[in-house]
Amino acid sequence: MEFVLLAVPVVFLVGSILLAYKAVKSGAKRKTAVFTQIASFCIVGLVCLIIPMTVSAADTTAVVDSTANGLGMLAAALATGISGIGGGIAVAGAAPAAIGATSEDPKAFGKSLIFVALGEGVALYGLLVSILILNKF
Repeated sequence: MEFVLLAVPVVFLVGSILLAYKAVKSGAKRKTAVFTQIASFCIVGLVCLIIPMTVSAADTTAVVDSTANGLGMLAAALATGISGIGGGIAVAGAAPAAIGATSEDPKAFGKSLIFVALGEGVALYGLLVSILILNKF
């Protein structure tokens, strides 16, 4: 049974890479290949969450504890990762605008720096939320 737990995600990931390669090779748009990769990632994520829960369903207390710990770790990782991506997107938009505004008017440096710091604050808030989640366990 352990072999199945290890083989299923690997098969899905290798299959998705082959499907994406075949789609790009046949002349399909890259958007199709990216969609294939995202869909396969979601399938692998669901399989990696569902199979361990169903396999160890005999011992309910261990399942509840391990599921709670696992989902808590997943929530902390998602809080950090998604807030980091959001902060990166915010800084990627604010920093060039701040540099452009500062080059035109040096007095605008302080005002533009606030917007860059707000974008970085999003990532810090996500990190703080993940620390609070991890402290629950």
